[in-house]
Amino acid sequence: MANVAVVGSQWGDEGKGKIVDWLSERADVVVRFQGGHNAGHTLVVDGKVYKLSLLPSGIVRGGKISVIGNGVVVDPWALAKEIETVRAQGVVIDRHTLKIAENATLILPLHGELDALREDASSAVKIGTTRRGIGPAYEDKTARRAIRVCDLTDEDLLARKIDVLLSHHNALRKGLGAPLVDGKELLAQLMEIAPQVLEYSDIVWRRLDEAKKLRKRVLFEGAQGSMLDNDHGTYPYVTSSNTLAGQAAVGSGVGPGSVGYVLGITKAYTTRVGEGPFPTELMDEVGVGLGERGREFGVVTGRKRRCGWFDATMVRQAVKTGGISGIALTKLDVLDGMEELKVCVGYDLRGQKLDYFPSNMADQAAVVPIYETLDGWSASTYGARSWADLPAEAVKYIRHIEELIEAPISLVSTSPEREDTILVRDPFDD
Repeated sequence: MANVAVVGSQWGDEGKGKIVDWLSERADVVVRFQGGHNAGHTLVVDGKVYKLSLLPSGIVRGGKISVIGNGVVVDPWALAKEIETVRAQGVVIDRHTLKIAENATLILPLHGELDALREDASSAVKIGTTRRGIGPAYEDKTARRAIRVCDLTDEDLLARKIDVLLSHHNALRKGLGAPLVDGKELLAQLMEIAPQVLEYSDIVWRRLDEAKKLRKRVLFEGAQGSMLDNDHGTYPYVTSSNTLAGQAAVGSGVGPGSVGYVLGITKAYTTRVGEGPFPTELMDEVGVGLGERGREFGVVTGRKRRCGWFDATMVRQAVKTGGISGIALTKLDVLDGMEELKVCVGYDLRGQKLDYFPSNMADQAAVVPIYETLDGWSASTYGARSWADLPAEAVKYIRHIEELIEAPISLVSTSPEREDTILVRDPFDD
């Protein structure tokens, strides 16, 4: 019996919500280990739709422990609002079902403000940030001036830490022409919200160690995707955390051996939100059609996603850097009715053929995809639950992708409904 880490293998938005929900029903503990409320999952359970951004997906299923790990940056006001929303849908959330790492970093109002100030002031490199303060919060964490969940227990300590924090932030704000932050007002805001966070505060690493001793099944739930990883993604057009499965251990307080099977969620085509390179992007009616059929809008931000052909070269790289054990291929049905499909099998960089995605920013923008063309299919794959339900051309497409990315297909998703899944290999039993 293995624990499972679920990560995106592209630029996020691969359809992790359904797969995580499908797995979480069989897990005992579900852990978020990185990111913040800048990414989300949509879950459809018994016809009811849940939109989650900070809360782990296991929260909507009774009898689970949901954990927000130390690798996550937590906006306490966003968390309180999300808890209220999900509770209103009939979900039980209390200190027994939700645990927040006491050493998790907090996102403060000044972080979101700084995010927006920088993005608006930048004329050279616009990242396309969600402006929710994720990056600035991680900066403060790395610079050792962050406010953490555990600091909310001591008002005197919190006041001193706010002074240290503002000595940095108010200098930045002055340079950007923004009003200075009042430390006493920020302290009052934090003390007011503190009880709503501290109710769930816990020593998460210890709880996970206890779960390990009891041989509980743990599902590590990632946000964003491999190509948004701060080290291995399309830097600087990336998120501010490590999105690869290796972060599951650090971001929750367990050893690497506790992670187990790594399931890479992979869309049958490619999408991206925000700025940055996208070699297979389609600016024509084909790209528009993919976006319309796939309903490609962000769960959290509502932003329209850019669409393009499947990039096997990029996904193969994500498999290697992320230690992906198997792939969950999603949104296959969006390709129904297309006469031909293209798959990127390499890049041309100024006359040189590459079998990898380069790290250099200028090279990433300059690569031209090298395509293979495959036959499409006219029959519907929507709702298919076995290989026999798929058109022969769809099976060929899946098998060819499997060869190109050098990773086995563990399951195929053919609709947003959790039952519409073709299971090849069970990650928990691998």
